[in-house]
Amino acid sequence: MNNLKKIGLTALGTAMVATSANAAELSVSGGTSIFFGGEDNSDAGNGWSMTDQIDFNASGEMDNGMTLSLYLQLDGSTAPFDDRKVTIGMGDMGTLTFSGHGSSGPVGAWDDLNPSANEESWGTSIGGTVDGPTNATIGNNSFIYDFTVSDGIALKAAYKPSGATGVLKSSTEFGVQYTGMEGLTVSAAMGENNDAAAQIDLSVLNLKYAMGPITVGYQTNESDSGAANADEDFTAYGISYAVNDDVSISYGASSIDYESTSKEDQDSSAVSISFTAGGVAMSASHQTTDNVAGTSTADNTSYEVNFSLAF
Repeated sequence: MNNLKKIGLTALGTAMVATSANAAELSVSGGTSIFFGGEDNSDAGNGWSMTDQIDFNASGEMDNGMTLSLYLQLDGSTAPFDDRKVTIGMGDMGTLTFSGHGSSGPVGAWDDLNPSANEESWGTSIGGTVDGPTNATIGNNSFIYDFTVSDGIALKAAYKPSGATGVLKSSTEFGVQYTGMEGLTVSAAMGENNDAAAQIDLSVLNLKYAMGPITVGYQTNESDSGAANADEDFTAYGISYAVNDDVSISYGASSIDYESTSKEDQDSSAVSISFTAGGVAMSASHQTTDNVAGTSTADNTSYEVNFSLAF
């Protein structure tokens, strides 16, 4: 049994024998957005849609000093709930989260931390299926552990039990984030995806530096597959500029280098802008991707505009 599994089982066992919370705090918040998206060189049909969510939070302190919180998201596209998680705060021992849906381990959470006013360079939905920056699997029904070593160093780990049909091995991820130098954030993680038919070893590294209104970032990821000619290397950079407290603009670019000789590099770039005023936010992106998912004949450009309201 690995150390992460031991920590998770110990924390759960301690929580189970503790008495109920003395008092619980309940809160409800939510938001909605109107979205428009389209493509420059295809008929995407009606590009208008909306998102909506109501967030329920309950938290309290148990008799043993630990805290317990529950988060449920009511989303019109998923019934009855979308994102959901239970979090156990263990004081100096860190925080253990069981994520039913909506959370990621360090590899997935830090797959592209480059600054952006809206979408990542590859993130706008376009024709074909754009390959993302990692092949991480940890998410639904997974344990996530966070521990602060010092003011400038934080650890993050995750464990996903084997759950898919025919999947006999669990998957784990470990990461460290450094913020000890003003303006600098370094995030590094490694792990594995054992849900795949052939095991995939994963690693991510991001360097981000903010100086005044300008933030720059660089990302490099590797996916080393046990299958022949299936490795992928992702690199990206981004820069953002805060015009003022309400307006930001950014530019980002990324590339996926495929080991397979039958695929061309997928190259993406995007320009984004955002504006916020109280609970109202507007953001937009225009993206170009060449060789979508490595297909040399699949080039596309797309755009999106979001109008968001929080309450």
